[in-house]
Amino acid sequence: MKNSTRILLGIALGALSAVLLVFSFQPYSLWPLVFIAYVPLLLASQRVLPLRWAGLAPGIGVGGFLVVFLTALFGVNRVTWIFLLIAGLIAAISIVTAPALRSFHYRTGYRWFILYGAVDAAAIEFIRSFIPPIHTHAFFAQTVYTQPWLLQPVSIFGTYGLTALIILINYALGLALIRFFDRRWRWDDLPAVDQPAANRWLASTAIAAVAWTGISLAMLAAAPKDAQVVRVAAIQHGYTRPGHQDPETQAERLAALAEQTRLAAAQEAKLAVWPELGLGFDPQVEHTSELQALAAETGAYLLIGYGVVDGDDWRNEAVMLTPQGEFLQVYGKQFPSFGEPRIASAGPYPVYQTPFGRLATIICNDINFPQATRNLANSGAQLVTVPTYESGAAGLGWEQRTQITLRAVQHRIAVVKAESAGISMIVDPYGRILAHVDRPAGEAYALVADVPLGTGSTLYNRLGDWVGWLALAGLVAFNVATNRKPKAVQPLPAMQKI
Repeated sequence: MKNSTRILLGIALGALSAVLLVFSFQPYSLWPLVFIAYVPLLLASQRVLPLRWAGLAPGIGVGGFLVVFLTALFGVNRVTWIFLLIAGLIAAISIVTAPALRSFHYRTGYRWFILYGAVDAAAIEFIRSFIPPIHTHAFFAQTVYTQPWLLQPVSIFGTYGLTALIILINYALGLALIRFFDRRWRWDDLPAVDQPAANRWLASTAIAAVAWTGISLAMLAAAPKDAQVVRVAAIQHGYTRPGHQDPETQAERLAALAEQTRLAAAQEAKLAVWPELGLGFDPQVEHTSELQALAAETGAYLLIGYGVVDGDDWRNEAVMLTPQGEFLQVYGKQFPSFGEPRIASAGPYPVYQTPFGRLATIICNDINFPQATRNLANSGAQLVTVPTYESGAAGLGWEQRTQITLRAVQHRIAVVKAESAGISMIVDPYGRILAHVDRPAGEAYALVADVPLGTGSTLYNRLGDWVGWLALAGLVAFNVATNRKPKAVQPLPAMQKI
């Protein structure tokens, strides 16, 4: 077959992988596709494309997916070029490194093909978690956020463990397809796949998938049936602008939040969570008596989100108000959203002791950083509230939805997400979504549900991202091996005459 035809076919297979990845993630959430999404680009990069063009398929597949996902997440605006640059950089790395990697698999008879794929994907995600503004966006584990029967081992291995499993399955299926391809077509003079080693890795992948699923089902079945339950409410006021940028609506905002809180209290909610930047004033300075009266009237704890420009400082905060009228320790958002100034009050991670359990809070973008919820869980938090403001970018709501479910399982905490005008949800410590609503601008709402409290005790809480560090070490080792020049074959000595 002509090289030009092979290149076109390889590009098409890479594009198919990009499409499968796009539909695997939110908002489509066709999660089974994630287990086969890499298979077309693997066949293209290892067999269909000529060696020097081997990186085209992964470059198009992964880079194309990231372009679509990140622009959908953050929107098309003046900073879109940053996300396109990041996606292009990742695609360029794939294009440059793929030929050497393919040569390595040739030399080793594909003995390390499946393991390499899992290590590479988990390590790249781990590296990406340190790169602003991507952080933990577009992680493979997010695709299965609606499947608690698959999620439970992330409380041990973290999201990088689930990513490794997903890609392990992709590479196992990819290798099986490569073997099938070799039996029918031989476009290049290629060395044969090491069949015994390939069979061992295929069997190991199947065992890993069964073991992961079995552990997950067992952990889910062992969930306490008598855990303490508290009725909570996520309150939406329906305004799409941050409170501090909409000063003329403060009275209306407060009235809408108070009305929905009373409706929630009528349903016996003991905790009402208000959205991030819901108000544009400090509740301990303005409208204080009104808020204290509301808490006393409803008998509920109020988690109040607000934003204040205080001289040269920016404060994006949340404070817990008790039914007795006491304001507990203020929480300042730890991780500013993209384009947001540094938060002056960031630092402490308070945990509040209440008659119905230990509560804590993070704010919006903090949910993308597992260490934020891990700090709270290790301090004893059983339920974490997450006031959010996602109205500025359409995709943030469905992205946060996946992150909240994963954080709940990783740390065994209940989570209540309250949005201003968008997606609010209540999740139990095993990642089961108990209540969910997506309300457009202009609609106020109280989402109420009974949620069991968590324990905040997991192996992941104690060890952190150990799988990520292990994958990174493995990737370094693989890169050393793939870039090592093969030993030259020494000629046999000439036969001596007798």
